[in-house]
Amino acid sequence: MQEITRGIYYETVYSGVTLGAILLPQGTVMIDAPLRAEDGRAWRSALNYLGGNSNRLLINLDAHPDRTLGSRVMDCTIVAHQKTAQVFRGRPSVFKGQNAESGSEWETYDEAVGTRWALPDLTFTHELNLYWGPPDLLLEHHPGPTPGAIWVTIPAAKVVFVGDAVLADQPPFLTNADIPAWLEALDFLLRNYADYTVVGGRDGLVSREIVETLKTNLSHILDVLEQAAKADISPEATENLLPALLSNLKVPPQIEDQYAQRLRHGLAQYYARHYRAIEIPND
Repeated sequence: MQEITRGIYYETVYSGVTLGAILLPQGTVMIDAPLRAEDGRAWRSALNYLGGNSNRLLINLDAHPDRTLGSRVMDCTIVAHQKTAQVFRGRPSVFKGQNAESGSEWETYDEAVGTRWALPDLTFTHELNLYWGPPDLLLEHHPGPTPGAIWVTIPAAKVVFVGDAVLADQPPFLTNADIPAWLEALDFLLRNYADYTVVGGRDGLVSREIVETLKTNLSHILDVLEQAAKADISPEATENLLPALLSNLKVPPQIEDQYAQRLRHGLAQYYARHYRAIEIPND
């Protein structure tokens, strides 16, 4: 666990996503949940050891299974965007492992299938302020990676948790994305958070250079997809775009196949949804 500043932490050791925690006078705010139940219990214990309050709140930065399958183990009130809650309402009550070729972390965890979802208890549309501090927290809607993606900002500490809005040296999750909206979110981040510590949802701390690189890569993906649409290729044929798009990433050999599958799946789904008007169920 790494402390950014007093009472604000992030953790990258658990399977799933980067976690966040803010220890406040009125309670402990947790950002996303570990994928594995045993990791969730260990995370709660670690926060208690640091002096975390038994009054807990969990924030889901979006609906991705990697960050939401473990929410029930957190045993607390859950906050998410309204569009994230809508995704949950469209899912069966028990996770059945649908879309098991998306290149997500949960696909490496056999026990994920059969997990019962924990639905958000509180939702919002544009922004929500949490006054459990000082410091105060701002939850703000920034669609792009998913329709319900949000950021958690601690203005007084100049820290922001941005979830899957920023990824370093790995393919973006495109299945439920809106690339133009994503690019707008990255522009907003670069413009308004230049002096902030930025915590990405998969990599821990991320630099301005990483944000700019992702913006370039997403713009390139969008250009490639638009050229494919003009050529009227099939969604399945987007697989032929992989070599050129993966060549820009520095991927460890042991996860090359996983990342290639993530991009393969995401390209086909994005192309079908945005250029062929084929409705794809949300993951």
